[in-house]
Amino acid sequence: MAQGERGTTPASSTPTAADLVRARDRLLGAGAGTRSAGPSGHRLGPSALREALADLHEFWLTAHAAQAGVGGRGEGVALLAVGGLGRRELVPFSDLDLVLVHDGRKSVEAVAERLWYPLWNSGVGLDHSVRTVGEALDVASHDLRTALGLLDARHMAGDAEVTVRLATAAREQWRTGVRKRLGGLSESVRQRWARSGEVAHWVEPDLKHGRGGLRDLAILDALALAQLIDRPGQEVRAAHTLLLDTRTELRRVARRPRDVLRPQDGDEIAGALGLADRFALARALSGAGRSIAYALDVALRATGATTPARKILGVLRRAPERRPLDEGVVLHGAEVALARDADPGRDPGLLLRVAAAAGRTGHPIAPSALTRLGESAPEPRAPWPAEVRQDLVALLGSGEGLTDVVEALDRTGLWARLFPEWGAVRDLPPRDAAHAWTVDRHLVRATAHAARLVTSVSRPDLLLIGALLHDLGKGRGQDHSVVGAALATQVGARLGLPEPDVATLSAMVRHHLLLPHTATRRDVTDESTVHRVVDTLGGDPVLLELLHALAEADSVATGPGVWTDWKARLITELVGQCRLAMAGVALPDPEPLDEAQLALAESAAAAGKPDIRVDTVDRLATVTLVAEDLPGVLSRAAGVLALNSLEVHGATVGTHAGVAISAFSVTPRFGSMPDPALLREQFARAVSGSLPLAEKLAAKERDYGGRAEDAPEPKVLWFDHEAGGPDSASVVMELRCADRIGLLHLVADALERSGVDVLWARVATLGGSAVDSFCFAAGTAPGWRRAVEVAVLDAAR
Repeated sequence: MAQGERGTTPASSTPTAADLVRARDRLLGAGAGTRSAGPSGHRLGPSALREALADLHEFWLTAHAAQAGVGGRGEGVALLAVGGLGRRELVPFSDLDLVLVHDGRKSVEAVAERLWYPLWNSGVGLDHSVRTVGEALDVASHDLRTALGLLDARHMAGDAEVTVRLATAAREQWRTGVRKRLGGLSESVRQRWARSGEVAHWVEPDLKHGRGGLRDLAILDALALAQLIDRPGQEVRAAHTLLLDTRTELRRVARRPRDVLRPQDGDEIAGALGLADRFALARALSGAGRSIAYALDVALRATGATTPARKILGVLRRAPERRPLDEGVVLHGAEVALARDADPGRDPGLLLRVAAAAGRTGHPIAPSALTRLGESAPEPRAPWPAEVRQDLVALLGSGEGLTDVVEALDRTGLWARLFPEWGAVRDLPPRDAAHAWTVDRHLVRATAHAARLVTSVSRPDLLLIGALLHDLGKGRGQDHSVVGAALATQVGARLGLPEPDVATLSAMVRHHLLLPHTATRRDVTDESTVHRVVDTLGGDPVLLELLHALAEADSVATGPGVWTDWKARLITELVGQCRLAMAGVALPDPEPLDEAQLALAESAAAAGKPDIRVDTVDRLATVTLVAEDLPGVLSRAAGVLALNSLEVHGATVGTHAGVAISAFSVTPRFGSMPDPALLREQFARAVSGSLPLAEKLAAKERDYGGRAEDAPEPKVLWFDHEAGGPDSASVVMELRCADRIGLLHLVADALERSGVDVLWARVATLGGSAVDSFCFAAGTAPGWRRAVEVAVLDAAR
């Protein structure tokens, strides 16, 4: 500490705690209208201020420790600093973390009282302990916070040999015992994240405790000290400096210990750091938080902290199992990785298959896979192939798993390869106070919530894509709905959507605020209000239901209290009035069978045995299975396809010449199409009842990862084909649910067991969602419709 900073204290006397507080206040500019200044009156930058505060407190503690009786070399007593002072990262108004270490002498309690009392009396925050070296190590052995703190221990006063002994032993104890503590370390980190939120994407980030904050940097340093990971790189160190400088300026502005940055403090802090405004600061902090959080995620996985310990048989440890998840994608241990023969450079869909598998299973993508994909995965050529678009929709429909997958892809530049437009909203802070997240995280969270609502719409693919894009026009200086609609048209065309779907997607983005604004600002029962909405939407009932679901997803992802029962009720009432004005929803219709399929049916009828035909174009195939028109043919045909890992994207069912015809549009999940002869043999066995489909499909679903716990609740809708009430000549039942292995087999089996004779069916798989329509004769028994619905819903769950 410079001589001029000691105030009026005579050089021959020991400075008091009051002197310490006055000198600290001078550094912080405590007087009204003053700025934090050094001895020459110039304002100290955040780094220089921390250095000055560390020097000031170290000088005072050294002098006061001698007066309190902390002896020198050979006396067996030492004063150590841990925490911010130990690291010389002392920010304004930090507590002093001090440890008085001794060799067991009884007089140490009196020394401690003389040390601590002046600090307590002056109001300086103090976290203190008095221990022998053995006691300190014992506490550290079972208290994680103490163990991490001792890694920063630095000598302040007294017998330096005691300090060296404790610091050396604490570091060695950490290195040798860290692997046993990794599980507890990972759990404590995640509990802290749950309490404090994130630094990245949050409007009011906790710079110290939040995910991606300064506490996480301490964990990275501790893992590096144990030689489990490399020292954090330059990007993480730059993030550390920004967070530390921001925290320093926040406390200087607030004049009290605060770690949560509020928007109203942002402009002043940004100015002190040389940034344009609070929005520039928020964007920089979000990027910094993402860098640190990603580094710690990778570190915890690399050390095995997030993976349950594998059992050891004798002295041999089994290698992690490699289980196929999709074509070119495997689960390696607890990470989604590339298959050994996968070639990202020649497979434009591999990137999204990896991402979709990670989202579906909840397992992270292996860093090595991200590196390989980043080096060689091409941007899908526009228009995207249908199967690549399906994988995108499957990823977007993965729910909460989507957030971490998008973060990993974005950190490695892969997300921008899919959506170049994303750069304008990345880490973009919101201008609306109701928003709790940056714009990019809001879009991802809205999409994750939309995944819970896919059964409320007939086009779940458009709902998910629209949720991802609805605020993409922000940050461009114009009406974001108008700009976003143009961007949605651009993206939709690149994804290969048909022109009517592109128009619907663009209209979703253009009008995503129409329902909430109208419902909360106008009379929803007023006929003119209803017709205004209907006319704006062009009388399109599909667009109406998409906007209804998007309004909820958008509101829930905005922040707490934005989606309320009152708002939901108003919007639902408005939508109901609009549906009446639109005069209903068009019924699904069967798709016609082509001449080749009819000819196959006639051939099977003449031969009197089941048959199949496979027509393949690239990876997309049409499999037509024909057999005598008896109950169970549809479910068994679908079961054979699922058993061979064929993913059904569409299906049509009909009859001709007394033969049931089931035509499926499929792609293989792995490898190439199976041999048609194998399919024919299995189909014949399934029809005869000698192939145990249910047992084999249940085992296959377990191998594939099972059903998602947060899958949306399945929903059934009924449409009457003819006028005359619910028991008309025929009905169409539409099932909306999450797709799963053998879904069509299970649903068709449930219908067949309910005594339903399916006249035709139309199946559509949209990413991870299924929208399947079945037409059959209406029943006459009381409650028949409810009985069928219950059976189908049970099968779909």
